[in-house]
Amino acid sequence: MSIQWFPGHMNAARKKAAETMENTDLVIEVLDARIPQASCNPMVEQLRIFRQRPCLKILNKSDLADPHATKAWLDFYNSQKGVRAVALSCKKPSDVLKVPGFALEQAPHRGVPTKPLRMMIMGIPNVGKSTLMNALLKKRVANVGDEPAVTKVQQRLYLGKNMILTDTPGMLWPKIAHPTDGLMLAASHAVGVNALIEEEVATFLAEIILQRYPQYLTTRYSINTEGIDAVSVIEGVAKKRGYRLKGGDWDYEKAAHTLLLDYRSGALGRVSLETPQSRELLLASYVPPVLLGLGKSVDTGILPEDEEEPEAE
Repeated sequence: MSIQWFPGHMNAARKKAAETMENTDLVIEVLDARIPQASCNPMVEQLRIFRQRPCLKILNKSDLADPHATKAWLDFYNSQKGVRAVALSCKKPSDVLKVPGFALEQAPHRGVPTKPLRMMIMGIPNVGKSTLMNALLKKRVANVGDEPAVTKVQQRLYLGKNMILTDTPGMLWPKIAHPTDGLMLAASHAVGVNALIEEEVATFLAEIILQRYPQYLTTRYSINTEGIDAVSVIEGVAKKRGYRLKGGDWDYEKAAHTLLLDYRSGALGRVSLETPQSRELLLASYVPPVLLGLGKSVDTGILPEDEEEPEAE
């Protein structure tokens, strides 16, 4: 299953972000610590590099991610020019209090009354941008929800006298090149439910957990993981929770939903779905469409400025 989700408002948000970037000193990109690169929007990277703006990458939800994988990702990003990466939880006030200091380190020539630091907070849907904004300003200025694409327009706000924040809508990119990225985004609740089939997403998730964190399945659902496959994991969840259909068969749909909820909430354990090493293997195995005879060029996920993406219904 190839997951694509690009509501019409995201194309308008992309164009507005390109305009705002010109008058921005620092990009704060909020990522999901469980899937940092899969949740890294290539459009954001393109806009930032074009304007030569430094970036503070916040690996949010780090309390839900595997700490060993998170450390590897921090090392990976901090080796890049103009990038500072930190791992935190936007729900922890003590973590959020550190963000202005991190931002000033990336733009030391700004942050005074005559030259306030102009920051643009960007990221895909449902990674915690609005939670970060509310925590920084100590009041509710952005809607927060457990569904992606809650924020649909930009907001310009002031953090004291010396910092200006622009909150942008969550943006995905028009075409996700790697199917596994779409599945990771779906598992982590970054795409709308109308774009996915939960049983397929949960089966993908179960396969990764079975390979990397089998002990969590045993602890949470009393599943003996030796010699089983991902579908058997879903069945094991159904058995543990007693999910049955009227005819007596196991309710795989309900079990799949439960597995996804337990992963998203952290009830299952601290799970990371990708590492720098797994990402490297993915890219090494990727065959561009042009080599498969599927098109004349490789889709980078970036829309040219003069090209319109049709609005989703």
